Amino acid sequence: MSTIRLLIVDDSADTRENLKKLLFFENDIEVVGTAASGEEAIQEARRLRPDIVLMDINMPGMDGIATVEALAREVPGTQVIMMSVQSDADYLRRSMLAGAREYLIKPFTSDELSASIRRVYALAQQMRPPQVEAPVAPSLGAERGVGQAPAARGEATTATRGATITAVFGAKGGVGATTLAVNMALALQQQNPSARVALVDADLQFGDVSVFLNLEVTRTLRDLAESIDDADTQFLHDISVTHSSGVKVLLAPLTPVDAELVTPDVFVKLFELLRSEYDYVLVNTRTSFHEPVLTILDHADKILLVMTTEIPAIRNTKNFFELGEQLGYDESKIELVLNRYDVRSGIKPEAIQASIRHALLAVIEADERVAVDALNKGIPFVLNQQRTPIAQGVLGLAKRFHEKVSAREAESVDEHLEKPASQTRQAPKKGKDGSLFGKLFGRS
Repeated sequence: MSTIRLLIVDDSADTRENLKKLLFFENDIEVVGTAASGEEAIQEARRLRPDIVLMDINMPGMDGIATVEALAREVPGTQVIMMSVQSDADYLRRSMLAGAREYLIKPFTSDELSASIRRVYALAQQMRPPQVEAPVAPSLGAERGVGQAPAARGEATTATRGATITAVFGAKGGVGATTLAVNMALALQQQNPSARVALVDADLQFGDVSVFLNLEVTRTLRDLAESIDDADTQFLHDISVTHSSGVKVLLAPLTPVDAELVTPDVFVKLFELLRSEYDYVLVNTRTSFHEPVLTILDHADKILLVMTTEIPAIRNTKNFFELGEQLGYDESKIELVLNRYDVRSGIKPEAIQASIRHALLAVIEADERVAVDALNKGIPFVLNQQRTPIAQGVLGLAKRFHEKVSAREAESVDEHLEKPASQTRQAPKKGKDGSLFGKLFGRS
């Protein structure tokens, strides 16, 4: 293991010295600097570029929570281990939400400290995208020109489409589609730090993405609906909430009454704005075929269809593929995920693939304890329980999804250059109305 560069942050000079002594005999850990405040920590982190910042949560002025959030913006990639004499669960939750990787309760031993540092460093190395000299498929960030002006990214051309919008749709209620949407959005952001990721809670009446992420609801899709004629990308930014992971979140309305204001036209406008600003957009949907959901499915580039081994879910999955064919969806638009898989169910993934005649993109193992614990704490399991099978399954799904999208983006550019405009695929024609009946029987 290479030397781990560590910055120690604590307002107590004695504590800083004691921590340095605890690590004196650790040959693979180098204390490259110390800081006595949050403000100084940010300055030193910019200058020293440490691998890990070991920081006390309670400091005068800028406390540890605010400093972690600032470090995530100023020095992305630097990992933070929080220290505190407080063992209260709220401190742990706030630290993790801010972006800390681990939480140490004082006093701790040198073995506990060094083990934590090595663990966080190793995990960061695993999550870091591999460096290759000649990538086969360009990354979304590079291809779309992250950090460039829209014109420089070529967004005015039809060859560069902007965001890949993915609707996450459950084959039936209760299959874990929201859990998957939330954790996958965060996983995509972790694995592709330069990418811009957005998460939209389009379960309009009963959306609870805010609970999964422990976010305060101040503005929602209702605000977009009320200002739809004047909405622009700046307004979109204003009504979004930034999660500590960097993912931008657009939340569902607070009440079912508010939900009625969010019409299909709102989603058409929303997707238009999102395409120009993001690389990945995941849309959490409700299991229904009401007009707003159909609009989302029509305009999405991908549909992540979530199923389980329950017979009703398998039946509904078959029905969805048949319906998708009638609606004119290309089969490649739908990616199938088997969620909450338990080998004791007696139904193997291979049997499901053979029955549905569609390959599974991923199989996510069932772990109700981890999923419920993450929900109750408001900390998705891909952030702080990454070694669990359920988290590994979602991380693997995100990686495969990114690879497929990147490869398809490269192919699309080549196809566009070779094909005349008249041969490019058109969106499905609409019926006389936006209902499912109208879409199926109102086509010319």
